[in-house]
Amino acid sequence: MARIERFEDIEAWKEAGGLSREIYRVTGQGTFTKDFGLRDQWQRASVSIMANIAEGFDGGSNREFVKFLGYALRSTTEVQSHLYVASDQGYIDKREFKSLYELSVKVKNIISGFLRYLRSRSGTLTVAP
Repeated sequence: MARIERFEDIEAWKEAGGLSREIYRVTGQGTFTKDFGLRDQWQRASVSIMANIAEGFDGGSNREFVKFLGYALRSTTEVQSHLYVASDQGYIDKREFKSLYELSVKVKNIISGFLRYLRSRSGTLTVAP
């Protein structure tokens, strides 16, 4: 695997950014804009995915990076959970639910693959903070 020089080069971070943009787009429309609790929580969870990947990058070791990627993975699961609430409340239709869910699964898969790789490196620093 090539050395990662910047957190912006991490594929999981890029994909999480796409998910976050979509969540901001959806939560900025229609009646969703008035549901401050769900809107804000869903936005924060999506931002947390990106932030934890970036923060873990500067952790100084694979062990620390793995910890923060775990947080990012859990935030992605939180995003998925909020999808159900948004759907139940009629803020998103089935097509939008499916699209956002598939994007969140893609993010989880990339994070999970990166976690497996880092765990297999047993402490060797593979990033260049």
